[in-house]
Amino acid sequence: MRMRTGVALLGLAAVGVVAAVGYGVLDHVSPLLQQDGCTATVSDRTVRLSVEQAENAALITAISVGRGMPARAATIALATAYQESKLYNVEAGDRDSLGLFQQRPSQGWGTAAQVLDPYYATNAFYDALEKIGDYESMRVTVAAQEVQRSGFPEAYADHEADARVLASALSGNSRRAFSCRISDAPESAPDRLMDSGLTRRADVVRREVGQLFGGPPMGGFAPGGVSTGHMEGSAHYDGRAIDVFVRPVDAENKVRGWAIAQYLVAMADRLGIQHVIFDDRIWTSGSASDEGWRDYDPPERAGDRAVLEHRDHVHVDVFD
Repeated sequence: MRMRTGVALLGLAAVGVVAAVGYGVLDHVSPLLQQDGCTATVSDRTVRLSVEQAENAALITAISVGRGMPARAATIALATAYQESKLYNVEAGDRDSLGLFQQRPSQGWGTAAQVLDPYYATNAFYDALEKIGDYESMRVTVAAQEVQRSGFPEAYADHEADARVLASALSGNSRRAFSCRISDAPESAPDRLMDSGLTRRADVVRREVGQLFGGPPMGGFAPGGVSTGHMEGSAHYDGRAIDVFVRPVDAENKVRGWAIAQYLVAMADRLGIQHVIFDDRIWTSGSASDEGWRDYDPPERAGDRAVLEHRDHVHVDVFD
């Protein structure tokens, strides 16, 4: 039995939750018959995941980014979770092993409830990894074994190549490398604005992104409601959109922006996300999600190009 990532993550997924569908995207299948799922492609290697696996992979990577850890750390964690749980948050395992990393409460990893919380379990893994002073110079399987003490230490190597692809894409080091096919819109949610000026669904996104990626060099959020800085018809006017600023526009912030943008795509099904825009590219849920990241062509090109092309911020808006 498995627990969906969003059920435990930060306690913020009470709205916009849609059951994940299975994985099975095949090139020869008609788009009408394809199941939802996600792909990451880096250097001609493509990794395919179910929506549920993608959510877990994105969370594992986002936590490493938020902690200021290198992509190498995410690679080690992803290879470990691949081997231990196939990137599912499983509620059973060998003896008392539980969760993404099959951590055992009897070995001091925390209570059963804690290790079944993907956010807690991932941070516990990184806490242990950081105690290994030279993990960046170790082989992935050696570093993973130093944390896990598995009976099959070389098995982690079987997943290293796929873990590298996911870590590179989801950490933002590979731009436009991660996308998901999300075919259905979520059910409508209450549109009453919260104190933040956002709908409840948008406020969940705001808080989740803030907790995972908050702090320098990320800037603030543009609240919902009327703003002269947005085009007519913008979701900002309805309180359905936030902007996550990554200023100044430099190489480091560009990487961080793509980490945030691709995290949001991975969580689009769970959070009810409709559009993600960054660096003059747009991802859209529904039939357009088959196209992945497309060129963004706003209707009005006058004014500040960095703002119009979303080069200094990640724009995300949610369904009604």
